Amino acid sequence: MNIVIITGLSGSGKSTSLKAFEDLGYLSIDNFPIRLLLQFLEEVKESLEDKNIALVIDIRDKYFLKEYPEVFKNLKEIGYNFEILFLDARNDVIITRFNQTRRIHPLMKEKIKSLEEAIEKERELLGDLKEIANLIIDTSDFNVHQLRNEIFRLYKERGPYKNLVLHLIGFGYKYGIPYEASFLFDARFLPNPYFIPSLKPLSGKDKEVKDYLLNFSETLKFVEYLESFLEWLIPFYYKDNRQYLTIGIGCTGGRHRSPAIIEILAQRLKEKHPEIEIVKTYRDIEKDVPHS
Repeated sequence: MNIVIITGLSGSGKSTSLKAFEDLGYLSIDNFPIRLLLQFLEEVKESLEDKNIALVIDIRDKYFLKEYPEVFKNLKEIGYNFEILFLDARNDVIITRFNQTRRIHPLMKEKIKSLEEAIEKERELLGDLKEIANLIIDTSDFNVHQLRNEIFRLYKERGPYKNLVLHLIGFGYKYGIPYEASFLFDARFLPNPYFIPSLKPLSGKDKEVKDYLLNFSETLKFVEYLESFLEWLIPFYYKDNRQYLTIGIGCTGGRHRSPAIIEILAQRLKEKHPEIEIVKTYRDIEKDVPHS
């Protein structure tokens, strides 16, 4: 069984994500009690041997925070193949979502009166869990359809998690950094195709933009550095049984240089390491479309 434990902040999109997993054929259960997890898996492991499972487990379960370390430890010792998907979002986005749905935050009880205070408290309580998550998705800039598409991109047609998933995110610094990235690299020092009239309407996914950048020695050295760094880093992720490595590569608007570097880097890595599954995200490529 492949098991995805979905957790994170209230209002970050866990229900939407769970529905996406259900559409992908996962057995999907919301608000699952942490105390029943081992018993449940033992009961269904034979009948669901080839089935994928997605479970939302979060602070709605009063035993979750206290008991998840021991439960997750036991899962690993028994040999269950599971990963933790942590969903996050900015405070202002979560506040807007709660106002739209008119739902009450789980921590808004006797001692916590304001929504903002409840969000900050939950963020504090989940800090240790976020540290051990296999994958973190910041859903601040996603609507429900975009989040569903993101889950589909990351999990569709995936078999057992034997291989590492390398997630390359291209982004524009003027739109903010992707907080789910473990490492960030700045490509703004490279020549900017934006100022070449024939290249300005294109994106870094186009051959003309990639060829332009590859004419410069600094581009070649940058890609070689990134490739060398990843080849050094990836074995540590294998050793630690981590399934995801998320790398952010940014330029000014996220349209030309960062997508081009991702395209070039992904091709080089795939040729040398076909065992690595590479997922590419161009977060801001449509935000910075030049206007005539």
